Amino acid sequence: MGAPLAYPRALLKISGEAFAGGRDSGIDFGVLDRLTEELKSVAAGGVQLGLVVGGGNILRGATASEQGMDRVSADYMGMLATVINALALQDILEKKGLDTRVMTAIRMEELAEPYIRRRAVRHLEKGRIVIFAGGTGNPYFSTDTAAVLRALEIEAKVLMKATNVDGIYTADPKKHPKARFIPELSFQDALVKGYAVMDANAFGLCKENRLPIVVFNINQPGATAKVLAGERVGTIVR
Repeated sequence: MGAPLAYPRALLKISGEAFAGGRDSGIDFGVLDRLTEELKSVAAGGVQLGLVVGGGNILRGATASEQGMDRVSADYMGMLATVINALALQDILEKKGLDTRVMTAIRMEELAEPYIRRRAVRHLEKGRIVIFAGGTGNPYFSTDTAAVLRALEIEAKVLMKATNVDGIYTADPKKHPKARFIPELSFQDALVKGYAVMDANAFGLCKENRLPIVVFNINQPGATAKVLAGERVGTIVR
């Protein structure tokens, strides 16, 4: 890569909904193929990349709990859903020639490595894409919180949150066509004005540790590489 990376080590949060594509649930492998092509070009640029995947396309713990399931059991089921997504992503990445490791917060050695911080950092240093699954390993915490925790632990320079819109708007742009796009936002303004960047626990951790968040559209070709190069893409919160 010609220009130096603005963020030589980064963490990308991919929601479960992104795995479903236009479907209500399940995995759209066409979407995953496009996503992994993007990640392949990013890896070629020399960035050390960690991924945290959600599981909402299979099961969302909070939703199952609202429907009467025990919250702890529902959350553990949601964590297992993230492992399914991580394994699907790993398979396609490796078919494209990328070296990957799945690390889980819940031990399941037959499928993946247990999450150990020093080992994760070593994988990154060796140029492997590390996919963090199983959330935080604890109920009552979202995968947003898991993403922030892993980003801080591996000393990532930025947390990238992949969405289906171009960044943060003053209102939901799909429901309010006149909603205004916000290119840059302080943590304080995001908090005071109530913009739903991520859940409160995760956002509080980012604010406290001054970890910048870039919210961008994962469907825009080349967007991930542009964020890592320091180009203005999506909304940056810092």
